[in-house]
Amino acid sequence: MPSRRPITASERSKLEPFIIATGDASPRDQRDLMERPFFSLAKARRTAPILYEAAGVRVEVYAVPEHGMATIWDADVLIWAASQLVEAEDLGFKTSRFLRFTPYQLLTAIGRQTGARDYKLLKGALARLQSTVIRTSIRGGEHWRRHQFSWINEWEECTTRDGRVEGMEFVLPDWFYRGVIDRSLVLAIDPAYFRLTGGIERWLYRVARKHAGRQPKGWLFEIAHLHEKSGSLVRVSDFALQIRRIVARQPLPSYRLRIERDGRRELLRILPAHLSTVPVDAAVEALGTSHAKAIGTSHAALSGLRTHEPHLTLWPETAIPSLNLESNSESNSCSGAARAADKRAVASPAADHFGPQPSLPFGRKPGGKE
Repeated sequence: MPSRRPITASERSKLEPFIIATGDASPRDQRDLMERPFFSLAKARRTAPILYEAAGVRVEVYAVPEHGMATIWDADVLIWAASQLVEAEDLGFKTSRFLRFTPYQLLTAIGRQTGARDYKLLKGALARLQSTVIRTSIRGGEHWRRHQFSWINEWEECTTRDGRVEGMEFVLPDWFYRGVIDRSLVLAIDPAYFRLTGGIERWLYRVARKHAGRQPKGWLFEIAHLHEKSGSLVRVSDFALQIRRIVARQPLPSYRLRIERDGRRELLRILPAHLSTVPVDAAVEALGTSHAKAIGTSHAALSGLRTHEPHLTLWPETAIPSLNLESNSESNSCSGAARAADKRAVASPAADHFGPQPSLPFGRKPGGKE
């Protein structure tokens, strides 16, 4: 018999669930997350904040000591979620910030194993994503200068009495959700990204995809600027050494790297190679290493299609009249004039017992029959 703690008032009571079904979805990433330092690039627990400003945009990322900052490997959960949402929207299905899925679906889609340890690592990632606090002026309106949120507003698992996880659900913040359903803010990425094992090389691929894209001459960065842009805690000299090692190995899918020099300045040129990605739509045509180990990658299918009625009987349901796009009111922070100059300052798995998961009872696909 499944057991779960009594549900309390939450955003999930106001949102209609977007139920993930099986199928294909190309991996997509959100542009803002690719361009600025939102995540720790090391597996070691990080509590030092990221404080970054550039071109009138500010990003602040704060961690709690218990969990540490969300890492660039944890961000695979957000890439997966974005992929599901874009695929469903492209197929004409209604989506929501409230995702319901099986851990097995998520882990296999991003190339992780599905043993007990991997489920524990997933729970640790969700804990970090929820506890990490972001404050940013990106996409701020005329009067709302700063938005504050966590990568996941809340999450819950449904388990049997022996501790086996039957399903999961989480709520994404409005800031991220809006940045995904706006196609101009989404880019397709190479599925081989998930196989990159270092934090800096993962981050560097996202920078390459965002800036170099498919431009024949690529993009040129000063190493010191890349260091600032990364939010890394290592010294500039150590960061430069790691970049040189990455250049020697050439691990980035679809891109070639080259060190150039301009006097005493050390530069990195990123050039497109053979791209296996496809644009999400015409609007996005214009278009990383710590010593940490990635959880993995896959060519597994990633699609998300949502049913218009709740079918997962393991959770009690509440009727939801319409899609709610608003975040909790306390998640927003209004300040005076936006800051004009930019400057920077500036994670470890939790555990529980999980069993292996085959496919789970999420009901029929849209348009299908029971």
